[in-house]
Amino acid sequence: MWLPFCTAAGQTTSFSDAMFTATTCVCVTGLVTVTMATHWSLAGRLVILLLIQIGGIGLIALASIIFIYLNKKISLRNRRMIQESYNLEQMSGLVTVVKKVVLCVFAAEGIGAAGYAFCFIPRFGLVKGLAQAVFTAISAFCNAGIDLLGENSLADYVTNPLLNIVTMGLIIASGLGFPVWWDLGKRIKMVFQKKLSPGRFFRTLRLQSKIVLTTTGILLAGGTVLILLFEYHNPDTLGKLSFGQKLMAAAFQSVTTRTAGFFTIDQGALTSGSVMSCLFLMLVGGSPMGTAGGVKTTTLAVIVLCIITNLRGKKDVEVYGRKIRSSYIRSAQVVVGMVFGVLFISVLGIFAVMPEASFVDVLYELTSAVGTVGLSRGLTSVMNTPAKWIVIFTMYLGRIGPLTLGAAVVSRAQKRTRDVHLAEENIMIG
Repeated sequence: MWLPFCTAAGQTTSFSDAMFTATTCVCVTGLVTVTMATHWSLAGRLVILLLIQIGGIGLIALASIIFIYLNKKISLRNRRMIQESYNLEQMSGLVTVVKKVVLCVFAAEGIGAAGYAFCFIPRFGLVKGLAQAVFTAISAFCNAGIDLLGENSLADYVTNPLLNIVTMGLIIASGLGFPVWWDLGKRIKMVFQKKLSPGRFFRTLRLQSKIVLTTTGILLAGGTVLILLFEYHNPDTLGKLSFGQKLMAAAFQSVTTRTAGFFTIDQGALTSGSVMSCLFLMLVGGSPMGTAGGVKTTTLAVIVLCIITNLRGKKDVEVYGRKIRSSYIRSAQVVVGMVFGVLFISVLGIFAVMPEASFVDVLYELTSAVGTVGLSRGLTSVMNTPAKWIVIFTMYLGRIGPLTLGAAVVSRAQKRTRDVHLAEENIMIG
């Protein structure tokens, strides 16, 4: 991104902007410090598209596909990495799983590009319209939120049902995670084969799928209602739209905060209630083994279930007739703790180098970065170089996952401690 041929004529790219752009693409975040539509040359846009696709598919899956098509054997160590990356119960059939992941990604992006073509070709012409459709589809499915339409993102299409539906569909589908896809596909196939009655469809799903679908539905519906409520009379966002258009725009805002980064309404004009709602949705993000970031829907579900269990005085955390393992509860606590820790330090860092910045804008920006969302209230374009590097590291930490950092810390701590139980002593909580 720093090489001259990646920059459009008449533009210059600093090293920090090049690093920022590369990071936001690989981490599929969407925050940008330059205007993507005019700053980069064709070569630069192709590099951006490649980085987004790599970030969306995942480096482990990409490396595995390269080994497969080069007829190279995947070592046992790499097979274990794939197993842990996709949270699989066994190592058999890992190559098939990786192939299915890539096939699902390209199929979804192809369908999305076909839908976008009906929106962009009439406006830009055949060649440029198809290019815009492909780029936007890849960016939407990978939850990157980067487009080549200009500074207004998708705001010109706020009342376009087709573009809104296609974009929301790609974001939701990729945010569910591939295991949920396969589980749903298996059950749908059984229904068509009349091996499963529609009434038992949900009950036969795996616990992972049930938690993901339930939590996702609650968050999307709740976010839509809250944003519609807070923005209904706001003339700078939804106020001038019809009721149907308001509902569609509110739904889009609720969906895009799930780490996508596109927007159809001005983020800087949102009311305080909507900002708080969006901050929560951005922190949660999507679901495991998808392209979205955040602490994940399953983490939120486990934390909420744990709180409810303790309030009821029960010992075991249970949902849908199953018990949640204590190791998953600890992992959820580590994820949430690490995210808030990174967010707190990053916000302090921004104020150290930009003391004049607005608290709301900084919090919105950094929450967007740690959740790899890409929504901004305008702070990104005016950040100084030290602030850019803080956001770069925040995006990186948000993408590799707080759980990875937490697990590394816990692993090191376990090596240094002996299996000795110390005497207990009471403390006051609350």
